[in-house]
Parts: sequence; C-alpha cells; structure tokens
Amino acid sequence: MTRLYVILVLLAALIATTWSASFDLKAVHSQEQLVGRSTTGKTRDLSDIDPNAMAKNKYTPPEEKNAQFWYDLAHAEIEKRVNLPQADKRKAKNVIMFLGDGMSLTTVAAARILKGQLKGNTGEEDSLSFEQFPHTGLSRTYCSNAQVPDSACTATAYLCGVKTNIVALGITAAVNFNNCSASEDPANHVSSIAAWAQAAGKSTGIVTTTTLTHASPSGAYAHTTNRFFECDTDIVTYGEGQNDPATCTDIATQLITQEPGKNFDVMLGGGMGKFLPKSIVDKFGKAGERSDGVNLLSKWQSLHPDGALAYNRNQLLSVDATRHKKLIGLFNSGVMDFHKLADPVQKPTLEEMTQKAIEVLSTNDNGYFVFIEGGLVDYGNHFNVPQLGLDEVHELSKAVQKAVDMTDPEETLIVVTSDHAHPLSISGYPGRGTDILGLNQHDTDVNGIKYATLNYAVGMQQYLDENGQRVDLTEQIKDPFFQFPSYIDGNIGVHSGDDVGIFATGPQSHLFSGMMQQSTIPHLMAYAACIGDGPNLCD
Repeated sequence: MTRLYVILVLLAALIATTWSASFDLKAVHSQEQLVGRSTTGKTRDLSDIDPNAMAKNKYTPPEEKNAQFWYDLAHAEIEKRVNLPQADKRKAKNVIMFLGDGMSLTTVAAARILKGQLKGNTGEEDSLSFEQFPHTGLSRTYCSNAQVPDSACTATAYLCGVKTNIVALGITAAVNFNNCSASEDPANHVSSIAAWAQAAGKSTGIVTTTTLTHASPSGAYAHTTNRFFECDTDIVTYGEGQNDPATCTDIATQLITQEPGKNFDVMLGGGMGKFLPKSIVDKFGKAGERSDGVNLLSKWQSLHPDGALAYNRNQLLSVDATRHKKLIGLFNSGVMDFHKLADPVQKPTLEEMTQKAIEVLSTNDNGYFVFIEGGLVDYGNHFNVPQLGLDEVHELSKAVQKAVDMTDPEETLIVVTSDHAHPLSISGYPGRGTDILGLNQHDTDVNGIKYATLNYAVGMQQYLDENGQRVDLTEQIKDPFFQFPSYIDGNIGVHSGDDVGIFATGPQSHLFSGMMQQSTIPHLMAYAACIGDGPNLCD
C-alpha cells in the first residue's frame, strides 16, 4: 500500500514529464490511423483438455447456493419495474446525458468487479450506479464509412441524431474528409440536441474530463470535416495543405463565437491551450496554441461579463450558482489528468463538476440539457492500462449517482451510454473472486504459463521471450501501472466495433430498451423532453 501511494504521488508530480514519454495524451487518436495514410502457431490437442477443469477449485458465496437467494433478487428486480408508471406520460423537463468514452460492455463488467473487490468482496456481484437503472438497451456504433468508429462520428450520431463519416463532426456524410469549404456550408450541417434545447428555452452545458474541443463534447456544437481542427494552428497541422484557417473555422472559435456553443451556460473540462494565443502562458505554465493572436477566453468574458471562470477545484466549488448564470472552467492545458494521478487539491473530480453544472443549470425554470463525459476511460484502454480506465468508470459512476441524488426522477431523464467499444476481453474461466487486475489462477497456456484475466486485441506489449513464447507475468502484473498484454503489436490500443450499452432512468426511460441505432438516442431524448422538430411526447 505504501509503495502504491509513493508511486501515485511521484507520478502525479511528474505527469507532465515522466508519463508524457510513455502515455502521450495528445497522441491517443492519430489522424493517419483513423482515416488512412496519404513463428508458426501452436495448436492444443483436444485430448489434453480436462472437460471438467472450468468447474473445479472455484469459490461460490454460501448465500448463492440457496435458490431462494436468486428468487428474492429476481422479485426485487420485478418490483422495481412494476412500481414504475406503466403508461408513462411523464415529460422530461431536464435531460442529462452521460458518456463513458470507450466504455465497452467488458469495461463496464471489469469496473463492476473491481469495485466489489476494492471492498474486499469477490466483486462479480457488485453494481455500478447506472447498472441499477430500470431500463437498458444496446447501441449500434458503426459510422457511415467505418465499421469501427471514432469519437467524432459517434458524437454526431448520439448528439445530432445523424450518422456521418469517421473524424467528422456535426455534418452529413456528404462532406469528404478535409473538405473544409463543404463543412462550412450550412446545407451540410446537422443540429444537435443542445441546439434543440436552447430553442425551447432550456439551459445547456457540456462537461468533460478531456478538452472542451475534444471530439465527444464538440458533437454538441461544432460543424467540421476534421475533429483535429481544435484551434487554428491545428488546421495547418492536420489540413494537408488544403485548408486555410482564415476560411476554415476551428472548433474552439465555433464554441465561443457561434451558436449553439456561445449560448452554453456551463462548460467544464480541459484544453485551455486551444483558446489562448502562443504569446500567453496559461494558468498551468504552458504557452497557448493559437497562431492568430486571438484570446478566446477574453472574448467569452466580454460576451458574458457576469460569467464566472474557474481554473482550479477551489474556484469551481466557490462559484455561486445564484449569482453566476454562465460558467466556464478549464482545469488543464490539454486533457485533464487521470483521476488516480490528479492533484486532488487543484483538480475537480467529474462528480464535483457534475454537481456544479447541475447547480447552475437548475436555476432555469424551463429545465436544461447537459452532456457529461468521462473521457479518460478511453485513454486508459488505449494505453492498455485498465487500472486507470476502470478507475475512470468508477468516477463516472459516482457522477451519475450525484446526478440521481440531485434531481427529481419525475422530471429528469438520465441516459448513460458509450460512444464505442475497446477490444478488452475477460477470459479463461477464472473462478469467483479472481483478481480482475491479476492473473487467471485457473488456467495456463499450452506451455503451462498463467495469463492475465484482462487482455487486449491490439496494443504495445505482447510479453514474449526471444523464442516468441509468453513470459511469466507473476511479478510484473503487480505493478499498479502494468501495461496489460495484447495479441497484436500496435503503436497504441484501438477501438472495436461492438455494440455498447444504454442505461436510462426517469421520464420515458422505457424507450431506451432493446437494440437501436446510435443515432436514435438524441431523438428519443428529444421525444421525452418535447424539443426539436421530430415527433415528441407533447404531439
């Protein structure tokens, strides 16, 4: 425990230097990877397999040996559902959408197990806050031109209700990659549920642990051919010589100066550098990233003279929601730190940002829409370090519970989902209570070497010796920041095309059951809240 604490303290202090070498938070998503660049295996003899092995030497909690335990659990689940209004006529005054970026169903399951094990239990029987919601469904995540999506085309789907091409935001699939002139054309734009909510007189906001200009939150306001165009400098960097910042509007500028972004009442996350010129050093000691000399934060202040700006946890928690109707909080130059590595004095948690956002937005009697993202679940999976990613799921779960505790279930619809999956597997028939972050104690490979319960399809470490055989990870896996094994050697972990979960509670939450296209999600939320131009409950 002491060793872990020392490691965490050192890593937190050295995050900008030590970790940047191995976990470059800016390099998780590569434009080239997303859109494309301009030993003989052993077999196992079936006669060597003990068909009963998977049933041996495994623990069963005593109470679960009694059938009545499961009957009682089932009856409680039924009671929870039948006590809900069966002909749900309730309209959602407020809509809160939570997103676990890269939160595959295996990530949810592993996080649930880890949560229980951190309490000293076997773990499998535990639940995350949103797993207790009465209605669940599945979302199909492919985008218009990609079997496996990124976080931009998915954001366009679940926030705008339209599927588009990979890397694109807030535009139709008619726009080709890096064709900025076409993405500037309003005819190719698609509006978001945030815009629909504003048109109905509701307050709106975005909250993220990444950056305010990152792909997921940008789906609420941006229209761009390339998610990497976060500031004007990025247009030159990623525009392949085809795009000019003078005629191609970067994402940060859209957020501050164009609708619906400029009307947001709350914006909380990282990414200060995208809003400041290179001539200004930000609050975290780094130079801004803009080449045009524009200070977008000053521009925001001039547009909202009564608005509050927060740069650290204390400033955020001190904001008086009754006095400040507009709030922007930027808590890092780039993406925010992993919760496990963050300075708890300086950096607010996702739960704290959620609480403040709801406090500010709740002052509007017409209600609100807010998008809240646990964005670093994705980063933990990309780095093949589930210890970090699963902790981010726990933080998301806490934020969801805070929202549940702060709102009236009769008037607030809460939806929790993910944008895409990651190829994380839980495999090998490990027994109940097996350390989810450890080795499977109930099986080995063909050479008698135990393997990790969690593995990735693609990643940076295969842990093979000079003969291409797997090495014993008994000691290495004890490292709290051990990089988990993968099958295919890659520069970084990748996304996968699995369906992802949807969890819903509140008015019209029963609509989120079953299998659906990801692009159906915002239309269902709009239906429940009677906003937008599509069919709604109030028709």
